[in-house]
Amino acid sequence: MIHSKVIINTLSALILFLAISLIAPTLVAWYYNGADLNAFLFTVIFCFILGIVLFLLTRSYKEELRAKDGFIIVTFGWVLFSLLGAMPFYISGYIPTYTDAFFETMSGFSTTGATILKDIEILPHGLLFWRSLTHWLGGMGIILLSLAILPLLGVGGMQLFKAEVPGPTPDKLTPRIKHTAELLWGVYVFLTVIEVGMLMLGGMSTFDAVCHSFGTLATGGFSTKNASIGYYNSAYVDYVVTIFMILAGLNFSLHYRALKGKPFLYFKDPESLFFIGIIGAATLIITFSVWSHSTQSVELSFRQAFFQVVSIITTTGYGTADYEQWSSISRTILFILMFFGGCAGSTGGGLKIIRSLILIKFSLNEIKRLIHPQAVLPVRIGRVVVNRDIIANVSGFYLFYVSIFVFGVLFMNALGLDFETSLGGVAATIGNVGPALGDLGPTDNYSFIPDAGKWFLSFLMLVGRLEIYTVLIILTPAFWKK
Repeated sequence: MIHSKVIINTLSALILFLAISLIAPTLVAWYYNGADLNAFLFTVIFCFILGIVLFLLTRSYKEELRAKDGFIIVTFGWVLFSLLGAMPFYISGYIPTYTDAFFETMSGFSTTGATILKDIEILPHGLLFWRSLTHWLGGMGIILLSLAILPLLGVGGMQLFKAEVPGPTPDKLTPRIKHTAELLWGVYVFLTVIEVGMLMLGGMSTFDAVCHSFGTLATGGFSTKNASIGYYNSAYVDYVVTIFMILAGLNFSLHYRALKGKPFLYFKDPESLFFIGIIGAATLIITFSVWSHSTQSVELSFRQAFFQVVSIITTTGYGTADYEQWSSISRTILFILMFFGGCAGSTGGGLKIIRSLILIKFSLNEIKRLIHPQAVLPVRIGRVVVNRDIIANVSGFYLFYVSIFVFGVLFMNALGLDFETSLGGVAATIGNVGPALGDLGPTDNYSFIPDAGKWFLSFLMLVGRLEIYTVLIILTPAFWKK
């Protein structure tokens, strides 16, 4: 049974949270005397009124949330945030069509970083800050943040946590879900503050440092500059952002435990080691390719390769070089990395490293089983035996991911996009990467795509951010039956 009135009551609380979140960019718009101030004021007032009315109409309903309710709240909550969060872009006139405004906002909240903007730098400070803040809120999760600061959502919190947190198994650090949310967000804020300080030491303005730190820790990729991180032409900035992208791509529970005095867990975690290993191997190959095909120094070739490899595998999408000008092998490796994604429990998108690791080990075990039919060969990640139910879940996830990817490529082809652009665009949106291949490379944008394509790619961003099952399950007729 679905508790519709309790769901609406919870969504009303999320709308009120959105209204509160919009106060920050409103103050930024006021401080810089921006032309976007009235658009923010209208949106804040509208969201407050809508949230309060819905809350008052449903406040008397206090039932326990079920798993079904959690899936609905998370999916519709994300859509609501994007629908309402698009209003400042549209009302201000800087994004003239609502389709484009919604695409930009969904790209922000889903931490994809795909943009329809041809000239980012003409946006006033308030809108630039809001673009980056959507990343930061969506990175660790809107629902997870709400669990940390809104006691109203304490009931049924585990249902929302399971429906939203990336990875095959959500990692509860404490028995109380609200406390887990607070700890994860505490680590998230701490790392953000550290990066802001380090970028400012590198000469970046406070405003740009905050916006780029939001995009880095959320693995989002929206920049305040048309040339992204490449605008600063600074080795220091490149390396700082790269390191923090790696941190954002690792499991945040490991960061928490490291801060509690257990830093060696990074080197004992099989997923983290596999993640770093992929980055190292891909960086070495692309470094050699870039260096051998150009007159650049080895250090610059390494720095650009390292940055782009980390940016793509963590699904951040920042850029310091136009990888569309690189060799075919370099572009192919980056395309493959779009599918890997970050670690489970990170802010990265994609398939997740742990799923790939489980499937690789499972496949190798099946080969051994053909040779030794009677052998008992459990799949182990480190010392932990992976449950068969998790293997089945991962296999199903891969099948859905590939099926949606293939359908998406065909759909974008049908809209008139060439094969390479369709391939890259679908991979970049369902993987929450942002920049893609072909006409959607790191120096291009998504503005030329037909409206139908933008709505479809927005759907893929949502599906990718919420790990496929959360969205697809509510599209099945069986879900709505009693």
